[in-house]
Amino acid sequence: MDKPVNLNRFRKQKARAEKKARADQNAVTFGRTKAEKDLDKARNVQSLHKLDQHKRSDETRDSDT
Repeated sequence: MDKPVNLNRFRKQKARAEKKARADQNAVTFGRTKAEKDLDKARNVQSLHKLDQHKRSDETRDSDT
């Protein structure tokens, strides 16, 4: 006769596989790498600095009128 089979092990393996499949799907749907997030953040900061450099101050605007 064969050894008894531990059904809990198979149940847990199936649950882990389902979790991994769901996590992989979420990574595709929502995930971005840390490098991509950092690059976007740096680009946003850079564009804000560039915009700030082109702003006119209130003092020059008042003296023109």
